[in-house]
Amino acid sequence: MAANDPPASATVAGPGQLGKGEPASIAPLQMPAPILEDKHHAEPSAFMPENLLREARRQKGLPVATVPVVCVLDPDGDIMRELVQAGRARRDPSWACYHTDLHFVRDGDIEFGIIGGAVGASFALLVAEELFASGCRYLLSITSAGQIAPLRPPPYFILIDRALRDEGTSYHYLAPARYSEADPTLIDAARRALGDLDFAVVRGSTWTTDAPFRETATAIAARQAEGVLAVEMEAAALYAFASARCRSVLCVAHVTNQMGRTDGDFEKGEANGARDALRLIEAIVALVDLPGPSDAVGAQP
Repeated sequence: MAANDPPASATVAGPGQLGKGEPASIAPLQMPAPILEDKHHAEPSAFMPENLLREARRQKGLPVATVPVVCVLDPDGDIMRELVQAGRARRDPSWACYHTDLHFVRDGDIEFGIIGGAVGASFALLVAEELFASGCRYLLSITSAGQIAPLRPPPYFILIDRALRDEGTSYHYLAPARYSEADPTLIDAARRALGDLDFAVVRGSTWTTDAPFRETATAIAARQAEGVLAVEMEAAALYAFASARCRSVLCVAHVTNQMGRTDGDFEKGEANGARDALRLIEAIVALVDLPGPSDAVGAQP
């Protein structure tokens, strides 16, 4: 918070008024919002992902192992389920994370790890930190998103070049700013990789939120006026992490819905959108300079 910024304010309901439709009083909060306090971004963390993984391995009796060089976050889990059902993915028994399973995919020269179900900025960052601590060098996130700008009927993909920081996690990695920015070299490489696909991939900005059920008409109109294309829940935090830690992270939004405001919404396409998403993943992974086959435990074809 800058020295000249007004103090943060809080909404306080009077006795018996909360939830009864009556206006609440507004009391000024004479202190910075906690999300902006004591954020010394250059100071190392006392709690490191390597330490958490060490203790998880000790408790589970797992060996030290690396993950694939390229990993994918699949918050909805549809891509991972499609791969498992098709017999193309195998669970890595050496992945020590307390909260997720890692599956390994190898198809000819293409190989990557994939984790499903890490929804939201803080969960995505917990997993991203653990993946990079375990040997990942390139992280691709493909997340479902709600349409803000009516470019075309869903579904389609957005290559996210920046994300509005309307979540909390990014502020623990970077000083306050309106957007988290993607690495332009990764964006340019991805555009080349995706140029031959026969489905729509556009480039643009998204709005990252922690509160999907607080996407009000007023907020949506403001984001439309700002030129934002879609709303999702991870990209701003992942790009802040990438910038702060000098990591290679690319985020793609799969615009699958209009936030349930029309009947028949949330139709993602064939195999719940997994088929097109897999083609996108494979096109991007093919351009990543891999050092050779992964030595992750459980990573046999």
